[in-house]
Amino acid sequence: MKLSKLSQLFLVSAIGLIVATWLTACNIVTIDYVYVATTGGSSSGSTGQIYNYAADAESGALRPAHAAISSGGNSPIALAVDSSYNDLYVANEASNTVNHFAIASDGSLTSKDTLTTSEPPVALAVNQAGTYLYVLTGTTSTTLTEYSLSSGTIGSATATETLALPSYPSDMLVPTAIVILPNSQNVYAAVYDSSAYSPGCPSCVTSNANPGWVFGFAVGSGGALSANTNSPYEAGIKPSGMATDPTNRFVYVTDFASNQLIGYIVQSSGELDFMVNGPFKTGNEPGSVIVDQRGLYIYVTNALDSTVSAYSISLPTGTPSAALATTGSTSNGTDSQPVAITIDPALGRYVYTANKLGDSVSGFRLNPNTGVLEATLATPYPTGQAPSAIIAVPHGNHATQTTAP
Repeated sequence: MKLSKLSQLFLVSAIGLIVATWLTACNIVTIDYVYVATTGGSSSGSTGQIYNYAADAESGALRPAHAAISSGGNSPIALAVDSSYNDLYVANEASNTVNHFAIASDGSLTSKDTLTTSEPPVALAVNQAGTYLYVLTGTTSTTLTEYSLSSGTIGSATATETLALPSYPSDMLVPTAIVILPNSQNVYAAVYDSSAYSPGCPSCVTSNANPGWVFGFAVGSGGALSANTNSPYEAGIKPSGMATDPTNRFVYVTDFASNQLIGYIVQSSGELDFMVNGPFKTGNEPGSVIVDQRGLYIYVTNALDSTVSAYSISLPTGTPSAALATTGSTSNGTDSQPVAITIDPALGRYVYTANKLGDSVSGFRLNPNTGVLEATLATPYPTGQAPSAIIAVPHGNHATQTTAP
């Protein structure tokens, strides 16, 4: 019998309620807290929200841990945490603010301080030592600013870099992503040149520059930033997400426009060199990318396909190879339009995506031997409106998973 759309919705809701009741009745062990930034809550007209979930150790299923709270602004677009998992930072794009929250042992959040930026913040990152917060801002120009951190509190700007192409200084660069090597010695920022790439508006293209770029900077004494050798580096057409492995050897960038993953080898100077056998195929409109804590697997969200692509990493070279599921597929279905991804830091066994059009989070169990993903119990999990960012922190009783291959 074919069910109507409304009947299907009631059925899914009923199943979710049954599962939630079962989880409540069981002896649940929480391993992680998962935070999701959304444009609004369940009611119309609400501002940015942060939804808070607890992840179950046995199943990876998510359940609400605390009530959603305000992100401190409008249109939150990025989340970052420090390595001690005591502090959470939220970039509110429409409000030109970065808000700092303290993370309690029970996963609850307390608003602490706010940074106001001159341009919309797009991406955030905190260095391993927890001493600097990096904020990438702009709409038609890009600025990378480094702020001091003291016990999580955001201090003054210690370095500022305006990003421009040496041969095309007047081109308009749009910021997309940022990543810091785990050793905190280099920071990389991705942009695309809207003067050279403007789909749907050929007359808007005024430059023959390569559209996609990654800028690299070495972090020196006192946080001083200096451009890496040969920076910036070509990065396809529209770089959209960035990740690095835990051994400081590789950087990966998704190209939204070319449906590919670009791999770089990090030289001792911080310079980036292309992996000789790349780039690597993804699904359609790849965005967020993450490397697991062991440095063995890569996961990429494909917004147009509503899938996650899984790859295993060749440790000597960093080359990613598609991880085949038992079905023979290299991708894993999510709810509609996944735009952000995280891996649980406690066990390194669960993967979650924020699905912008699905108003949900999809969960997967990560096979640590193969990298293959399998849907978690009762996935997807409902969120507020248009989730755009997701991040996880470990419960205080669990150590985090790290490996230096």
